[in-house]
Amino acid sequence: MSSFLEIAVSVAREAGALQMDHLGGFLQVEYKGEKNLVTKVDKACEKLITDRIQGAFPEHDFLGEEGGGIRKHSDYKWIVDPLDGTTNYAHGYPLFCVSIALEHKGEIILGVVFEPNRNELFFAEKGKGSFVGEKRLKVSPHATLKESLLATGFAYNINSTNDNNLDHFSSIIRAAQAVRRDGVAAVDLCYVAAGRYDGFWELNLFPWDVAAGLLILREAGGTVTDFAGEPFSPYDKKILATNGSIHQAMLNLLQKR
Repeated sequence: MSSFLEIAVSVAREAGALQMDHLGGFLQVEYKGEKNLVTKVDKACEKLITDRIQGAFPEHDFLGEEGGGIRKHSDYKWIVDPLDGTTNYAHGYPLFCVSIALEHKGEIILGVVFEPNRNELFFAEKGKGSFVGEKRLKVSPHATLKESLLATGFAYNINSTNDNNLDHFSSIIRAAQAVRRDGVAAVDLCYVAAGRYDGFWELNLFPWDVAAGLLILREAGGTVTDFAGEPFSPYDKKILATNGSIHQAMLNLLQKR
């Protein structure tokens, strides 16, 4: 395990423990938009992660959802969602996570996602496979949409844009075995990597939502593109992530208007 991964795993577990300590209590909720929540736990987790990572690697850049860290124009950039699934968390719904990725010269080389409710730690380093705990991850073998369990999500700006995923949801749910909506993109990507889901798509996400899960899925043998079938970057806004076998079928539906 590299020093990068050791730090990421350790601080992800610490932040997850902090989340569990405050789950179900009274939370002061702020709004970054009409539906986009942030709590004191989000901010406390980001400060914890920022302090630990920048203490260990002071020369590195840091991109956090809540604006933490300092930009230093390094070849290394940590991309962090301190609490993915804030709406779930604020309502006491037990599905949320910590997501930490490391980018080097524009390429994601490390991803850690810790889901504290199930005490599941997903992680990957580029070229070394991906794991949950000590178990190596591998995508599912399902080859058709009719036997596939899929996941998606809807962005906070659903009321202000026509590009809101409702049309895609309507067509895909008719073709798939079933579709779930968990509200935690990082976990959804890990579940595709683990073969629990066969595919995931969403629009209007941010780098901290997908960077860690992107590598974990790729290292498990999955395929990730944008809706045009082009290679996906964490800075893109449309993601399709699958086991590979159903990828073209899903692209066909996503490109249909």
